[in-house]
Amino acid sequence: MRGGDTAGLRAYNERLIMAALRRHGALSRAEIARETGLSGQASSVIVSRLIEDGLVVKRDKIRGQVGQPSTPIAPNPDGAYSLGVKIGRHSTEAILVNLTGEIIATRRKGFPAPVPEPTQAMVLDQIGELLALLDTQARERVVGIGIAMPGEIEAWAVELGLEAGALDGWRSLDIRGALAKATNLPISLYNDATAACAAEMIAGTGITTRSALYVYLGTFIGGGVVLDGKLYAGEQANAGAIGSMPTSAPTGQGGADQLIHRASGLYLERALTAAGFDAQDVLRLGKRVEESTPIFEDWLEAAMPEFARAVVAGLSIIDFQAVVVDGLIPAAWRDRIAEALGAGLNRFNRSGLSPAKVVAGSIGPMARVMGAALLPMEARFSPDTDLLVRSGARSS
Repeated sequence: MRGGDTAGLRAYNERLIMAALRRHGALSRAEIARETGLSGQASSVIVSRLIEDGLVVKRDKIRGQVGQPSTPIAPNPDGAYSLGVKIGRHSTEAILVNLTGEIIATRRKGFPAPVPEPTQAMVLDQIGELLALLDTQARERVVGIGIAMPGEIEAWAVELGLEAGALDGWRSLDIRGALAKATNLPISLYNDATAACAAEMIAGTGITTRSALYVYLGTFIGGGVVLDGKLYAGEQANAGAIGSMPTSAPTGQGGADQLIHRASGLYLERALTAAGFDAQDVLRLGKRVEESTPIFEDWLEAAMPEFARAVVAGLSIIDFQAVVVDGLIPAAWRDRIAEALGAGLNRFNRSGLSPAKVVAGSIGPMARVMGAALLPMEARFSPDTDLLVRSGARSS
C-alpha cells in the first residue's frame, strides 16, 4: 500500500497520531512525525484533518527556543466522550469521561445485593442521567459504553446472605442488549477486575513491567493478567480469577474453600460494621482509617496466609515480574497489604521460581468503573488491538 492511499491505512495512521498525543499530552508536528515514524508531510496532513474533526487542538506557540517557534498539538478534551458502568455486589457506579480521561460526572447507588432486574433499571437510569448532561453535538461524540461486572455475578449468593439461586436471573439477563437498545451506542462487557487492571495500565503508575499479576480487593477478590506488555483477558474473558483458587482450608462439607472465602473485602466490611463503623465511609472515602486500622490488621493477619499461597501458585504457572494489589480500600491499607504480601511470599519455599516485586496499585476504589470507561476510548483511538503497558503516568 502506498502512503495512506487506502481508507484502512489512513484510519490506522490517525489512530497512531492520536495514541501518541494521548500518551504525551502535546507534541509539535515535527515531534509527531518522529514519534509515529510517519513522514512530516503525511503527519501534517493527518493532523490538519484531526483539527478539522475537532479531535485535536492547537496550543499557543512555544517561543524562546532554538529555531522557529513550535505549535504544540494536543487532544481536544471535548473531542470525544465515553461512559463506564461498574455493576458490583453492593453498588452500581457510572462515570462520564472525556477524550483526555477527565471525569465529567459520576453516579453511584448502593444496595444490599445485586438483584438482577432492579440493578439493570438502576444502570439504565444512571446512564440516561449522564448522557442528558451532554448537548446534541457532544452526544454525537460518545464513542461507547463499557460495562465492568464480575464473571458469574449470580454465583456466591449465599456468601452475600441470600438464598441459593437468588441471583440466577443474571444468567438470562442481557444487560448489554438493554443498554444498546436504550442508547444506540456500542456496548462492551468486561470482567470487573480485568477492567480495573486496564485502568492501572492506562491511567495508573503501578504496572510498569511487561508481565504482572494484578489483584483487586472488592467485596470479593479478583484479578487481571498482563503478559508480554499486554492486557490478557483470556479466551473466556476470565483470566486472573484468583478469587476462585482453592485454599487449603476445608469447608467441612468434603471440599475446600476458595480464596474469596479467606481474603475478600466482604469480611473486612462485616468486621468494620460489627465494630460500629460505616464500612463504606472507611473503605471508599477513607474516613476514620486510623481508629479502624486494628480491625484491618486482624483481617489482614487472617487473610494473608491463603492470599500469599494463591499468589505463589500464580507465580509458579506464569513467570510474573510483579504483583500489583489495589482495591476498595484506603491507600495506606493498600500499601500495608503489599508489604504484608511481600513478606508472606517469602515464607514459602519458592525454589525454582523467579522473584517478583509486590507493589500497591494507584487507582483505588474507582479502578473498575474507570477501566470500563477508558477501554472504549482505547478501542476507538489506539492503533493496537491489545492494550499495552504504559510505563509511568502520562504527562499532562
